[in-house]
Amino acid sequence: MQIADAVAREKVIDREIVLAAMADAIQKAARSRYGSETNIRADINSKTGEIRLQRLLEVVEKVEDYSTQIALELARDRNVDAKLGDYIADPLPPMDFGRIAAQSAKQVIVQKVREAERDRQFDEFKDRVGEIVNGTVKRVEYGNVIVDLGRGEGIIRRDEMIPREAFRYGDRVRAYVYDVRREQRGPQIFLSRTHPQFMVKLFTMEVPEIYDGIIQIKSVARDPGSRAKIAVISNDSSIDPVGACVGMRGSRVQAVVGELQGEKIDIIPWSQDPASFIVNALQPAEVAKVVLDEDAERIEVVVPDEQLSLAIGRRGQNVRLASQLTGWDIDIMTEAEESERRQKEFNERTNLFMDALDVDEMVGQVLASEGFAQVEEVAYVDLDEIASIDGFDEDTAQEIQTRAREYLEKIEAEMDAKRRELGVADELRQIDGMTSQMMVALGEDGIKTVEDFAGCAADDLVGWSERKDGETKKFEGLFSKFEISRAEAEAMIVQARLAAGWITEEDLAVEAEVEAEEGALEGEEAEQAT
Repeated sequence: MQIADAVAREKVIDREIVLAAMADAIQKAARSRYGSETNIRADINSKTGEIRLQRLLEVVEKVEDYSTQIALELARDRNVDAKLGDYIADPLPPMDFGRIAAQSAKQVIVQKVREAERDRQFDEFKDRVGEIVNGTVKRVEYGNVIVDLGRGEGIIRRDEMIPREAFRYGDRVRAYVYDVRREQRGPQIFLSRTHPQFMVKLFTMEVPEIYDGIIQIKSVARDPGSRAKIAVISNDSSIDPVGACVGMRGSRVQAVVGELQGEKIDIIPWSQDPASFIVNALQPAEVAKVVLDEDAERIEVVVPDEQLSLAIGRRGQNVRLASQLTGWDIDIMTEAEESERRQKEFNERTNLFMDALDVDEMVGQVLASEGFAQVEEVAYVDLDEIASIDGFDEDTAQEIQTRAREYLEKIEAEMDAKRRELGVADELRQIDGMTSQMMVALGEDGIKTVEDFAGCAADDLVGWSERKDGETKKFEGLFSKFEISRAEAEAMIVQARLAAGWITEEDLAVEAEVEAEEGALEGEEAEQAT
């Protein structure tokens, strides 16, 4: 009993688990003595430590194995209430453990205790994911640091450590628990010092306003060991979120910087307006102008020539962190580059109108400068809008619009002929928004019937983006050049699936009802949270 108490205290597990392990070990040793086929039960008195061994015999109608079964008549001689399926216990004499029996019993106890310890560790740390823990360095293996957490061991892998950071045996270390897994060799507690949430938790510990919920950390972007950006917002208009995080003479932010080995931290006020937020995120660079593309979540930022290197940062660090912080793709250009690009676009539009409408350069420039970008805009805009341009009268406007429509009809005829040549079915034209140019693009990709088109996904049509290592890579879709939105592409695919008989109007109605219910539930949850 003293040994059981000592093991339970040392391994921080329940004493009953140790006693159960001992009982299992004694049962195993007894089987080797009385026969492995014998069904033996060992009971340990938790107060006195007395061990009782019993052989269990199952009550059956017809005995097939005399070592584990007993006939019903014989069982009733011992217990008048015995029924089929009951067990009769035969006491066995105490046994002396030989060397081999004791060794195997010890192995069973050690194994059971180790499993119980692992379960205890997993149960203790599984709810601590997302917390910061303190420990001491136990050893360093191939660049990975094993940390003693007191009642468990954690590992900081080499890629989860701040660059140029070195730990030695006995060093105190603070890290973020980002994952706990139950594995064959026991629970694995994965720690990180590069995780963005590590910085969030450090600020929460240093800034009482964040801990109390007055200030919120909206997003974080880190280049571990070098630089980081953190966006904050205050729920109390009287408290400056940036000032609260910086602290008196920078005391609060310096405490975090010290823990992160001198990592420079830009604290940025968060804004609901994407343009303002991105301008703030590019600090310390000054921004002259921004152009948003909300559908593609892309923004063009124009900076003065002398601010370009500051906005991009060393090895693109500043713009990369700003992009991670805001979730937008950011293109940075100087005012000179923007002016050059605009001039190029102006010339391209001028040439387009000159070729399509058979007009001179001056008329083409006038149309381009008025904001017309495509022939379709000229063809279908209100006639008065063209006639109101300086130097144009109604007859001129009428002639320009007539030429524009003739040009579009000519292109449409050419595209329709090409579409037929590719074997694209006429039924596709029944889909709202489908043009001959789109049908040609589909035919060139082998999509020729309504069924083929119904099997497409929105990504196939409008393209998609993938973010890897902080960089966003864009993939073009079949309709990328036609400037249709994802919602329009999805609507066209739904029409094709209806036409192909893959779904019915009833299916769409049910789906709409489910979405409406989910939206109502989300609204109620948001109101409750508020």
